[in-house]
Amino acid sequence: MNTTWHFPIMILFSLLIFFAVIRLVVSKEEFKQKRNAILLLSLIVVVIDMLMGRYGAKFSLPWWIYYPVPMLMTVLLPPVVLKMNKTKTIRYLILSFLSAPFIHFCLSFFLGWKEYMPFWEIPSLQSFL
Repeated sequence: MNTTWHFPIMILFSLLIFFAVIRLVVSKEEFKQKRNAILLLSLIVVVIDMLMGRYGAKFSLPWWIYYPVPMLMTVLLPPVVLKMNKTKTIRYLILSFLSAPFIHFCLSFFLGWKEYMPFWEIPSLQSFL
């Protein structure tokens, strides 16, 4: 089965979750005011991170580049770029760490896709029907 088309959908879903996390952390007004920075962050934190994670090993990059660099960009860039205070930063960190398992759960359970976090087995809804 050809699953290469899953990756762009995973990126799109991850972008939506990233926007939701940022929107839950910052006020509606701040979200509107900083929308250009948020769009740029989403390209870096979601798209580039996912591309590095997917193709880092494939192109023989050292693991210490394609694994921790995307993680550090996800953790450090949004609080710094959006100038989050301590409370917002803590809220962002909690939600960002919960977002990957949430994305994997949704993709695995509802669509039966196991690629997002292949080490964590989630049965699909279809397996229960």
